[in-house]
Amino acid sequence: MVGRPEASGVYTARMPVTAKKDAKKPRNSSTRKGAMTYAASGVDIDAGDRLVELIKPAVRRTHGQRVMGQHGGFAGMFRLDFNEQIFQRNYKDPVLVACTDGVGTKVKLAADLGIINTVGIDCVAMNVNDLIVQGAEPLFFLDYLGLHTQDPVVTAQIVEGVARGCEIAGCALIGGECAEMPDIYAEGDFDIAGFSVGVVELSRAIDPVRARSGDVLIGLASSGVHSNGYSLVRRIVSKRKLSLDRNYDELGKQTLGEVLLEPTRIYAQPIVKLLRRYRVKRVVSAMAHITGGGLAGNLPRVLPDTLDAVIDRSSWEVPSIFTFLQKRGDVELDEMYRVFNMGIGYVLAVRPTFADSVLRQLRSSGETAHVIGKLKKGTGKVQMKGL
Repeated sequence: MVGRPEASGVYTARMPVTAKKDAKKPRNSSTRKGAMTYAASGVDIDAGDRLVELIKPAVRRTHGQRVMGQHGGFAGMFRLDFNEQIFQRNYKDPVLVACTDGVGTKVKLAADLGIINTVGIDCVAMNVNDLIVQGAEPLFFLDYLGLHTQDPVVTAQIVEGVARGCEIAGCALIGGECAEMPDIYAEGDFDIAGFSVGVVELSRAIDPVRARSGDVLIGLASSGVHSNGYSLVRRIVSKRKLSLDRNYDELGKQTLGEVLLEPTRIYAQPIVKLLRRYRVKRVVSAMAHITGGGLAGNLPRVLPDTLDAVIDRSSWEVPSIFTFLQKRGDVELDEMYRVFNMGIGYVLAVRPTFADSVLRQLRSSGETAHVIGKLKKGTGKVQMKGL
């Protein structure tokens, strides 16, 4: 599960103070005075070994019958199908689907608050929510952590968050990497990224060319800011001197920090369940994960250039955190919709005659679903009505 080769990261953030204790005291030392050691160079092999044992229960909870191999091996193994009838998928023409993503500067906010057990959920969400857009079932996940100093207890909290995200998504955590790189990351810095693989029958893969004028757009509510736009969020907090520990009236009982750290919602299981319900009829013509760029930036990625998505802004209530950030940061409304999800984290385009049925199924799976618009003839753009 955990290795030690050196690598580089894109985003960095400060780890909690607990990660710094004894950072300058190597746990291993040579018996010969003056001899150089890996630990004295800032890389603690024993700490990595302790982490492997600490995360074993969380990782194993994500495993099913198709996971093979031993914890701590060189690579994870996963069976695409299974011999026993109860587990058989009976793939005829399987297509593997893969993606990778990270959490961005949300990790810095989490580290500043000392709450790092949820960014792993974010990491899984950002990957599997992309994966299911293709109609795929998430199969397995791998994580990467780059940091300055290995503290097994602290690092285990992050990995346990990843495992929890995999449980929610219905996929297995079969491998990962924790790279201790004191020459790359400043003391206390870390980064997290993930890699997900799924499968879909070729005949069931989502193909945007199937979208038609008149298809109904169904939006699934987000859990908040999710994992995009945090550079702007942090700038607003800093420039307006907002307190992450304060309860603001607009945000209810949670502190600002708690609202901002709400994990990204994982839509995998409800979407997979919905698609399995329609094994013959192709009622879903397109789907989009609403990330950085908002509705206007993500819907065109799954539309043919002959259709526009017409969105009725009044069809859902924008969560209070977005109104709060807009007012406190003096951000233009157009900019808010260009950066954030504004309350809609996932969108499906479905055939009009099945819209009510799809809504009922998504709601029965625990999703807050709204009809937010429709497709019409156009040029592959998004038209926002009611702004």
